[in-house]
Amino acid sequence: MSGHLPVMLAEVLEAIGPRDGAHYIDGTFGGGGYAKGLLDAAGCFVLAIDRDPDAVTRGRELTSRYPGRLTMCQGNFSQLDSLFARTGERQADGVMLDLGLSSFQVDQAARGFSFREDGPLDMRMSKTGASAADFINTAGEDTLAGVLRHFGEERRARRIARAIVAARPLVRTSELADVVSRALGPVALRQPIHPATRTFQALRIHINDELGELERGLAAAERVLKTGGRLAVVAFHSLEDRIVKRFLAERSREPSTSRHAPHHRGTHKQTFRLLWQRPRVPGLDEIARNPRARSARLRAAERIALAA
Repeated sequence: MSGHLPVMLAEVLEAIGPRDGAHYIDGTFGGGGYAKGLLDAAGCFVLAIDRDPDAVTRGRELTSRYPGRLTMCQGNFSQLDSLFARTGERQADGVMLDLGLSSFQVDQAARGFSFREDGPLDMRMSKTGASAADFINTAGEDTLAGVLRHFGEERRARRIARAIVAARPLVRTSELADVVSRALGPVALRQPIHPATRTFQALRIHINDELGELERGLAAAERVLKTGGRLAVVAFHSLEDRIVKRFLAERSREPSTSRHAPHHRGTHKQTFRLLWQRPRVPGLDEIARNPRARSARLRAAERIALAA
């Protein structure tokens, strides 16, 4: 599992609190760092899920080190409760989700996630379905601009979308990066991030339905966790962190007992207790060792029993 550094591993293990005999779900196996951390910390059992077949292959090579304790499963973490049920267990003691790309995905040009290395415009985590090239070469300008604006928070989304449509067909990551850089002009080159950063982020999130996966995955974790079970989520950009923050805020809010309190449509029963009021962030030492950790935010909560 070399080449991948799990972010805030010590803090994640503190949040999950691994125990002998307990059952945990790593919904985003990636490079295996968190699953390995859990298995090394206690005589526990881990179901490791990833929709990337390459990650599952790497994980199966690891299972011999933890005989009978590590189970690999290819699938989406939005279905983690039903995937966990296939193991014969009904409720888990902990769920952890790392929402960032693994270093294996970023560093392999053939996967098409990075603008820094030339490769096919792919970006599919599962290697199935429509690719980024399929989308940008067929979508209308309005659709492209909407995706860039919503998922990339790109202020010049319309300008980039217009440039993409004019330059089509685009099939390589370098081609798209060049189109975006030219569309944004020389001012963008003086910014601290590459001009194509937000465009690539937006396309990746859209192609893989990452925000929808996250919302469904949080609900699945709520269903599968037993009372006292822990949820830990590491997010790497504001859109993800906002979803996690809102979900845990809603689920940890105590219901009002006042008959004068207004009724809010869509309110939820209290199902979680926050472990920390504010998210944990990496320390300076970790960021120095692993610059990709700099934007990480860890939120964690404990499943509580529903009030009668």
